[in-house]
Amino acid sequence: MQAMSLAHAKAHLSELLNTVESGVEVVITRHGHPVARVLPASPIKQMLPLQHLAALRQQIPARQTSSAELLRELRDAE
Repeated sequence: MQAMSLAHAKAHLSELLNTVESGVEVVITRHGHPVARVLPASPIKQMLPLQHLAALRQQIPARQTSSAELLRELRDAE
């Protein structure tokens, strides 16, 4: 883990991102106190193909009431 002042992070954002991209966690400090942690991004999960989403949607039963009616019911319940 590495620490970096906010002023340094603002002035050297590319350097900060290169450090984090290499796998190092960076703590950003303000007046010597930690205020943020910058971590390497975790890999993005593979999205489902549209065909799979369409098939999933077909499995969900259709609602008997409209969205507007549902919202009215929710508001009235408050």
